Amino acid sequence: MKNKVRSFLQQEIDKQVTPGAVIRVKHKGQIILDEAIGTNSLDGDRIQMTSKHVFDMASLTKVMVTLPVMLQLFESGDIHLHDKVASFIPAFAKNGKESITLQQLLTHSSGLIAHRPYFERKLTTQEVLDDIFEEQLSYVPDTKVVYSDLGYILLMEVIEQVTGQPLQEYAHQHLFQPLGMNDTKYKPSYERDQYAPTEYLEHLQDHKYGIVHDDNTEFMGGISGHAGLFSTMDDISQFTQMLENNGIHDGKQIVDPLWLTKSRGNFTSFSTESRGLGWQLKGEGFSPAGDLMSPLTYGHTGYTGTSFYIDPLEELTVILLTNRVYFGRHDPIVRLRPRLHNIIVTNLTN
Repeated sequence: MKNKVRSFLQQEIDKQVTPGAVIRVKHKGQIILDEAIGTNSLDGDRIQMTSKHVFDMASLTKVMVTLPVMLQLFESGDIHLHDKVASFIPAFAKNGKESITLQQLLTHSSGLIAHRPYFERKLTTQEVLDDIFEEQLSYVPDTKVVYSDLGYILLMEVIEQVTGQPLQEYAHQHLFQPLGMNDTKYKPSYERDQYAPTEYLEHLQDHKYGIVHDDNTEFMGGISGHAGLFSTMDDISQFTQMLENNGIHDGKQIVDPLWLTKSRGNFTSFSTESRGLGWQLKGEGFSPAGDLMSPLTYGHTGYTGTSFYIDPLEELTVILLTNRVYFGRHDPIVRLRPRLHNIIVTNLTN
């Protein structure tokens, strides 16, 4: 497997899908593949990619911060799935959004539009929220899945209202610190060569090193419920191990096992796109997890080229970190992921 995966990823690097990649595969409790390939950039100061490089998680923020914090708050009884968003954010209760629930935000079935370019107006977090409060619904809730950053921006506000803490502080105290994820944070401040940089921007005359790639999040101060987190392979491995171990890390329960199980169920049977609470589920159609992982597989992707998928039936976890937006906002990673997962599953016994 090692040679086939290395060869495959090297071919993608040669095609300039990404300058480098870090991959870790765990099967039945054992790490069977742990590789770093290529370089962190193609700049003059580039270095070999390593498992220590810091990546922009992009939308993995949704399942590494917002989702587990929500599951903790469900467990504590502070909130429940069918709570109305307007119970915590009264200003949201207008234009047909009065009955939208937390579950609908988590499963991308709330009726909210997918995206707004708030950065074009240089909106701050509060201004973004004010804008979302005025939104009309773009479809009838619970009739289809429309992957929406707006929902997770709202969930950040719900979390802050319920906990009385900024999202990043609560996540640090209740997730990252207990899990020993010491390199996982918003707005990191590492040395330049520690990053896997993202997109080139003319006004910087450089690629983004440690500056969040998501445009809206950048203008929101680098912190949101949908993007903004930075992390490393070792830290993500700690996080996925906690998921594999029913929410337990070093004997301490981080997330309740009943809520973890609940989160992996399909809440969107009305759609061809299977969604759990936060999670992308394998489903029957196209999946970044490929064609061979079991129907119980769950995980998520990040626009910058990050992903992890867990197949509890096969006891298989695949974490892939790339910085594919280094070359711009093109989509070859969409084809890379399923082919990579297929190669891994095909060669599991070899």
